[in-house]
Parts: sequence; structure tokens; C-alpha cells
Amino acid sequence: MDIDGVKLIKLKVFGDQRGGFYEAFRASWMGDQKRWVQWNVSMSAADVVRGLHFHKLQTDYWLVPNGRIQVALVDLRPGSPTKRAARCVVLDGTDPHGLCIPPGVLHGYRIVEAATVMYLVDVEYTGQDEYGVRWNDPALGLPADWYAGPAPTLSPRDAAAPMLADLKIAPVDYAQSIGRGG
Repeated sequence: MDIDGVKLIKLKVFGDQRGGFYEAFRASWMGDQKRWVQWNVSMSAADVVRGLHFHKLQTDYWLVPNGRIQVALVDLRPGSPTKRAARCVVLDGTDPHGLCIPPGVLHGYRIVEAATVMYLVDVEYTGQDEYGVRWNDPALGLPADWYAGPAPTLSPRDAAAPMLADLKIAPVDYAQSIGRGG
């Protein structure tokens, strides 16, 4: 992955005539002894966009067991060697990967095919550590295909998110994000 601290982990599927099996997560893959405290499951129809947002404290670990999503990632961390790097990655239930996103990296996803997204976090949700940026802000520098396609369905909160230039809070510093699992 081209954003420092973001980890895309290819999961090995074992299959036979009965079906398949894969390990979805191991703490050792993260290279630390992080305490994962909450497990979330999001189910969405096609053409939904969730996000974009970042956290100052929370690390996310995502898995898509079924369906297909396009993930947008932008490094907003001051001091990061990949500051302002913007990438998209596809997570597809037919080719399982885990995705670890450190604090300070803006992230969200577009549902390409109806999908379930499961994610672990290392900070319980309170609503106090989530900061949004408008999903279609051209200043983010995401690949053109992120902005293409039909107008997505958005939550009221995501639709009202500020443009990056209007963001009133500074993202977490890179050195702090590394200490939190980046």
C-alpha cells in the first residue's frame, strides 16, 4: 500500500468440496499488541458511499466477507512521509483481504455491489473521534474513478461534511498515529 501505516493483507483461503475457510484476523499481523475493543458490521446496497472520515485515536481493521467495495484513502497526517497521498483499493468478498487503517488517514467506501463490511476498532465508539470530509472534494486528489458513477446515497451527516479546505480540526500528527498502530 502506498500510504504509510496502511496495511492490505491478502488472506489465504482453504477450500474443498464443502466450501472454504480463511483466517480473517490475527493480532500478530498488526505487529503490535493492540487491544481491539469493538466489532462492527455494516450492510449496504450498491451506490452507497459511507464516509469520508478520519479519527485521531482509532485504528480500523476492515474485512468484506461478501460483495464489493471501493475504498478511498487519503493521508492527512502532518509529518507523514506519505502526506496527501490518495489511493483507492477494491475489497471483494471473492478475493479476501484485510485492510488496516491508522489514525489520521481519511477513509470511506463506495459500494460497488451490495456488501457487508466487518470492522474491528481499538477505541469504542462515542461519536467524539470522527471527523468528516466531503466524499467528492476534488482537493483530495483521489483517482478519477472514485468521483465517477451515479450520484451515491449518503447519510445526512456525510452529505453535510465540510470540504477539506474548511476542516476546522487538524488530523493527528504522524508520530502519534504510529504510536497508535499506524
